[in-house]
Amino acid sequence: MTGEARDHGRARCARDRDTLLLVDLQERLMAAMPEADRERTVRNTARMVEAARQLGIAVEVSRQYPRGLGDTVEPLRSALAEAGSVATVTDKTAFSCCGEATLQTRLSEHPSVVIGGAETHVCVTQTALDLLDAGVTVFVVADAVCSRNPELRVNGLERLRAAGAVITNHESVLFEWLGDARAAEFKSVSQLLREV
Repeated sequence: MTGEARDHGRARCARDRDTLLLVDLQERLMAAMPEADRERTVRNTARMVEAARQLGIAVEVSRQYPRGLGDTVEPLRSALAEAGSVATVTDKTAFSCCGEATLQTRLSEHPSVVIGGAETHVCVTQTALDLLDAGVTVFVVADAVCSRNPELRVNGLERLRAAGAVITNHESVLFEWLGDARAAEFKSVSQLLREV
Protein backbone atom coordinates (compact mmCIF):
# COMPACT_ATOMS: atom_id res chain seq x y z
CA MET A 1 0.00 0.00 0.00
CA THR A 2 2.73 2.47 0.83
CA GLY A 3 4.18 2.19 -2.68
CA GLU A 4 0.78 3.00 -4.15
CA ALA A 5 0.45 6.14 -2.06
CA ARG A 6 3.94 7.26 -3.05
CA ASP A 7 2.94 6.86 -6.70
CA HIS A 8 0.71 9.92 -6.18
CA GLY A 9 -2.84 8.85 -5.92
CA ARG A 10 -3.16 5.31 -7.21
CA ALA A 11 -4.11 4.13 -3.73
CA ARG A 12 -7.83 4.10 -2.94
CA CYS A 13 -9.78 4.27 0.28
CA ALA A 14 -11.50 1.02 1.25
CA ARG A 15 -13.83 0.31 4.13
CA ASP A 16 -12.10 -2.95 4.98
CA ARG A 17 -8.64 -1.31 5.27
CA ASP A 18 -9.22 2.23 6.53
CA THR A 19 -9.64 3.94 9.82
CA LEU A 20 -10.81 7.56 10.01
CA LEU A 21 -8.70 9.89 12.16
CA LEU A 22 -10.00 13.31 13.24
CA VAL A 23 -7.25 15.48 14.65
CA ASP A 24 -7.91 18.15 17.29
CA LEU A 25 -11.24 19.57 16.09
CA GLN A 26 -11.72 21.37 19.38
CA GLU A 27 -13.73 24.37 20.51
CA ARG A 28 -11.00 26.94 21.19
CA LEU A 29 -8.79 25.87 18.31
CA MET A 30 -11.62 25.84 15.77
CA ALA A 31 -12.82 29.26 16.99
CA ALA A 32 -9.50 30.65 15.69
CA MET A 33 -10.07 29.34 12.16
CA PRO A 34 -11.48 31.44 9.32
CA GLU A 35 -15.26 30.99 9.49
CA ALA A 36 -15.75 29.45 6.03
CA ASP A 37 -12.87 27.01 6.57
CA ARG A 38 -14.20 26.05 10.00
CA GLU A 39 -17.71 25.42 8.68
CA ARG A 40 -16.43 23.40 5.71
CA THR A 41 -14.15 21.28 7.89
CA VAL A 42 -16.81 20.53 10.51
CA ARG A 43 -19.49 19.74 7.90
CA ASN A 44 -17.27 17.41 5.90
CA THR A 45 -15.80 15.61 8.91
CA ALA A 46 -19.32 15.09 10.28
CA ARG A 47 -20.31 13.52 6.96
CA MET A 48 -17.33 11.17 7.13
CA VAL A 49 -18.16 10.20 10.73
CA GLU A 50 -21.75 9.34 9.77
CA ALA A 51 -20.60 7.36 6.73
CA ALA A 52 -18.03 5.53 8.89
CA ARG A 53 -20.78 4.69 11.39
CA GLN A 54 -23.00 3.25 8.68
CA LEU A 55 -20.14 1.29 7.12
CA GLY A 56 -18.58 0.03 10.36
CA ILE A 57 -15.29 1.90 9.89
CA ALA A 58 -13.33 2.69 13.05
CA VAL A 59 -13.08 6.38 13.95
CA GLU A 60 -10.21 7.72 16.06
CA VAL A 61 -10.45 11.22 17.53
CA SER A 62 -7.60 13.14 19.14
CA ARG A 63 -7.91 16.08 21.49
CA GLN A 64 -4.85 18.26 22.06
CA TYR A 65 -4.64 19.35 25.70
CA PRO A 66 -8.44 19.56 26.16
CA ARG A 67 -8.13 21.49 29.43
CA GLY A 68 -6.78 24.39 27.38
CA LEU A 69 -8.39 23.86 23.96
CA GLY A 70 -11.74 22.45 25.03
CA ASP A 71 -13.77 19.49 23.85
CA THR A 72 -14.48 18.40 20.29
CA VAL A 73 -16.79 20.90 18.58
CA GLU A 74 -20.47 20.40 17.93
CA PRO A 75 -21.95 18.94 15.76
CA LEU A 76 -19.02 16.51 15.66
CA ARG A 77 -19.41 15.64 19.33
CA SER A 78 -23.02 14.57 18.69
CA ALA A 79 -22.05 12.67 15.53
CA LEU A 80 -19.37 10.82 17.47
CA ALA A 81 -21.83 9.98 20.26
CA GLU A 82 -24.14 8.47 17.63
CA ALA A 83 -21.21 6.54 16.16
CA GLY A 84 -20.91 4.81 19.54
CA SER A 85 -18.51 1.90 19.68
CA VAL A 86 -16.80 2.66 16.35
CA ALA A 87 -15.41 5.95 17.79
CA THR A 88 -12.54 6.25 20.28
CA VAL A 89 -11.33 9.56 21.76
CA THR A 90 -7.71 9.97 22.88
CA ASP A 91 -6.28 13.01 24.66
CA LYS A 92 -2.72 14.01 23.83
CA THR A 93 -0.04 16.61 24.40
CA ALA A 94 2.31 15.60 21.55
CA PHE A 95 1.50 17.37 18.30
CA SER A 96 1.59 14.07 16.39
CA CYS A 97 -1.14 11.59 17.27
CA CYS A 98 1.61 8.97 17.07
CA GLY A 99 3.12 10.52 20.20
CA GLU A 100 0.41 8.72 22.19
CA ALA A 101 1.45 5.06 22.22
CA THR A 102 -2.02 3.50 22.42
CA LEU A 103 -3.39 5.65 19.61
CA GLN A 104 -0.33 5.03 17.47
CA THR A 105 -0.73 1.27 17.99
CA ARG A 106 -4.41 1.36 16.95
CA LEU A 107 -3.65 3.48 13.88
CA SER A 108 -0.78 1.20 12.82
CA GLU A 109 -3.12 -1.82 12.91
CA HIS A 110 -4.79 -0.47 9.76
CA PRO A 111 -3.08 -0.46 6.35
CA SER A 112 -4.49 3.02 5.64
CA VAL A 113 -5.64 6.05 7.60
CA VAL A 114 -7.95 8.81 6.35
CA ILE A 115 -7.18 12.12 8.12
CA GLY A 116 -9.18 15.29 8.71
CA GLY A 117 -8.56 17.94 11.35
CA ALA A 118 -6.55 20.91 12.53
CA GLU A 119 -4.15 22.41 12.10
CA THR A 120 -3.10 21.15 8.68
CA HIS A 121 0.51 22.34 8.93
CA VAL A 122 1.07 21.25 12.55
CA CYS A 123 -0.71 18.25 14.08
CA VAL A 124 -2.13 16.85 10.83
CA THR A 125 1.27 17.09 9.11
CA GLN A 126 3.26 15.61 11.99
CA THR A 127 0.78 12.74 12.38
CA ALA A 128 0.72 11.98 8.65
CA LEU A 129 4.53 12.01 8.42
CA ASP A 130 4.83 9.61 11.36
CA LEU A 131 2.24 7.25 9.83
CA LEU A 132 4.03 7.34 6.47
CA ASP A 133 7.29 6.50 8.26
CA ALA A 134 5.48 3.51 9.83
CA GLY A 135 4.45 2.24 6.38
CA VAL A 136 0.79 3.26 6.61
CA THR A 137 -0.94 4.63 3.51
CA VAL A 138 -2.19 8.11 4.42
CA PHE A 139 -5.12 9.94 2.84
CA VAL A 140 -5.38 13.61 3.84
CA VAL A 141 -8.84 15.00 3.14
CA ALA A 142 -8.17 18.50 1.76
CA ASP A 143 -11.72 19.77 2.33
CA ALA A 144 -11.73 18.43 5.91
CA VAL A 145 -8.55 20.10 7.21
CA CYS A 146 -7.90 23.71 8.17
CA SER A 147 -5.33 26.10 9.58
CA ARG A 148 -5.66 29.56 11.11
CA ASN A 149 -3.73 30.89 8.13
CA PRO A 150 -5.02 29.50 4.79
CA GLU A 151 -1.53 29.82 3.27
CA LEU A 152 -0.16 27.47 5.90
CA ARG A 153 -2.95 24.97 5.10
CA VAL A 154 -1.88 24.98 1.45
CA ASN A 155 1.77 24.62 2.44
CA GLY A 156 0.94 21.67 4.71
CA LEU A 157 -0.98 19.90 1.94
CA GLU A 158 1.84 20.49 -0.56
CA ARG A 159 4.39 19.14 1.89
CA LEU A 160 2.30 16.05 2.61
CA ARG A 161 1.77 15.34 -1.09
CA ALA A 162 5.53 15.55 -1.65
CA ALA A 163 6.08 13.18 1.30
CA GLY A 164 3.80 10.54 -0.23
CA ALA A 165 0.40 11.17 1.32
CA VAL A 166 -2.62 10.98 -1.00
CA ILE A 167 -4.45 14.31 -0.99
CA THR A 168 -8.15 13.67 -1.56
CA ASN A 169 -11.58 15.09 -0.73
CA HIS A 170 -14.44 13.83 1.44
CA GLU A 171 -16.74 12.91 -1.47
CA SER A 172 -14.07 10.71 -3.04
CA VAL A 173 -13.53 9.03 0.33
CA LEU A 174 -17.24 8.28 0.76
CA PHE A 175 -17.68 6.86 -2.75
CA GLU A 176 -14.50 4.79 -2.46
CA TRP A 177 -15.76 3.39 0.85
CA LEU A 178 -19.02 2.46 -0.89
CA GLY A 179 -17.29 1.01 -3.95
CA ASP A 180 -20.51 0.24 -5.83
CA ALA A 181 -23.94 1.83 -6.26
CA ARG A 182 -25.37 -1.56 -5.30
CA ALA A 183 -23.91 -1.28 -1.79
CA ALA A 184 -26.68 -1.53 0.81
CA GLU A 185 -25.60 1.82 2.28
CA PHE A 186 -25.37 3.69 -1.04
CA LYS A 187 -28.63 5.63 -0.71
CA SER A 188 -28.09 6.75 2.91
CA VAL A 189 -24.40 7.63 2.45
CA SER A 190 -24.94 9.51 -0.81
CA GLN A 191 -27.80 11.40 0.89
CA LEU A 192 -25.22 12.88 3.30
CA LEU A 193 -23.74 14.83 0.38
CA ARG A 194 -27.07 16.56 -0.26
CA GLU A 195 -27.36 17.85 3.30
CA VAL A 196 -26.26 21.42 3.95
